[in-house]
Amino acid sequence: MPDSVIPSRTINEGSPKAEIDIECLSLQKPATASSAGISDSDSPAMNSDETRRLWRRVDSRLIPLVTVMYLVAFIDKTNIGNAKIQGLTTQLNLTGNRFNIILTLNFVANCVFALPANLLLKRLRPSVWLPGITIVWGVITTLQGVVKSYQQLLALRICLGIAEAGLSPGILYYLTLWYPRYMLQYRIGLFWGGAAFAGAFSGLLAYGISFMAGTRGLEGWSWVFILEGILSIIVGVIAAFLFVDYPQTANFLKPKEKAYLIYRTTYDTLSAGEDPDFDIKYVLDALRDWQVWVGCLIEMSIITPVYGISLFLPSIINGFGFGPAISQLLSVPPYVIATAMVVLWATWSDRVRRRSPFVMLGLALCLIGFSVNISNVSIGAKYSGTFLIVIGGYAGFPAIPSWLGNNLAGHYKRGTGMAVQAISGQVGGIIASNIYRTQDAPRYTTGHIVELAFIALGLVLVPVVVLVYTRINSRRAEGQEKAFGEGIPEDFRRMGDRAPEFRYTI
Repeated sequence: MPDSVIPSRTINEGSPKAEIDIECLSLQKPATASSAGISDSDSPAMNSDETRRLWRRVDSRLIPLVTVMYLVAFIDKTNIGNAKIQGLTTQLNLTGNRFNIILTLNFVANCVFALPANLLLKRLRPSVWLPGITIVWGVITTLQGVVKSYQQLLALRICLGIAEAGLSPGILYYLTLWYPRYMLQYRIGLFWGGAAFAGAFSGLLAYGISFMAGTRGLEGWSWVFILEGILSIIVGVIAAFLFVDYPQTANFLKPKEKAYLIYRTTYDTLSAGEDPDFDIKYVLDALRDWQVWVGCLIEMSIITPVYGISLFLPSIINGFGFGPAISQLLSVPPYVIATAMVVLWATWSDRVRRRSPFVMLGLALCLIGFSVNISNVSIGAKYSGTFLIVIGGYAGFPAIPSWLGNNLAGHYKRGTGMAVQAISGQVGGIIASNIYRTQDAPRYTTGHIVELAFIALGLVLVPVVVLVYTRINSRRAEGQEKAFGEGIPEDFRRMGDRAPEFRYTI
């Protein structure tokens, strides 16, 4: 067997003890190490204490920054729900379905520009692209606070969708360049926890900002956009100075540590054989892969409820009979608990190396929560149901992009596939934007029924995908002994997730 090849069963499967053993291996220098300035004398061999310190240092440099960036992005995407009950609809005459149109076109812009943005991220430096778009959408959010008409707000929300399009898929792809696949969901869970915390923070902030109504002649909803937009600009400027591009160029890493990270991410995903230059065939490979499209449907099954509850939770609680200020405050507790559950589930998922059980659990909680809210029960029961929806949606979602990212090999193929999946999430946002109609208040029966339909779709598809992956893994395991007997081709890693040694994550 060539020195550059490690049987995937060593990395992809096995007990936690096997993972520790991998950390202590004396590894060969990866093929891409020379591009990182690593000489032949530099060995990527590291013991378990060294690797723990390395991952802690990497986490401390990457995760807080991307988490805060995603937090402010999610605040700026969903704060229009807080602004809605603070006079936005009245002052801008958002009658009929105008509010829903504003939400819809924001998500449409996200859909159109998500894939080009992810391809640009591969061509450009992440430290330029991601902080740059953060500053741009911060400016756009701030300008929303001074609009005078429906048309002006609509135009700015479209621009906001374009600017934000590259962040979510960009961060997801960016993390796959740093972390092996069974260390990925915990990190995705941490930055996605920023989205859950954004719901709590946005509600608290909106409550405080509501007392600024009339300041400098502006209504409370104007200050929601202005102050939260300025926050995004500040975060973008700080990120421009602190963002790290790739392990190869990270100046806080030693040569041996760079080699180790490159090795782990390269051989863990069987993608080292991919050409460094862009080729359209990698995009086409992703677009022809059934995993991508089924992954899109599964994402929509849970992200549609997430966007529905994120955009309309203040309105839903307001429909229970509470005033605007109290509705803002009551929207906070579900997100606080959800934030903790996001991290807990993500840690658990990486530890057991499974994604599907957590998707199913999240869908089940959403099913119960929406079923309660559509029923003729007490206000207390309905409010409790919102907790289940927020917890299930937010805590269950990170397993979905992690699952697809784990099972696509090749940087361009993975980047394309995850961008397409992110686009499907924006489609879910488009749907969620139009199912909670003003005329359906206060029970929003139509919206809840549509959400239940998407949840049911996910509950059917996830077990089917698990069954397919299990059968493929079994067939590959049966043929593995024969493959080793005949010898492994030098370029078998070019097959990516089609390689006989690749095992799909369940």
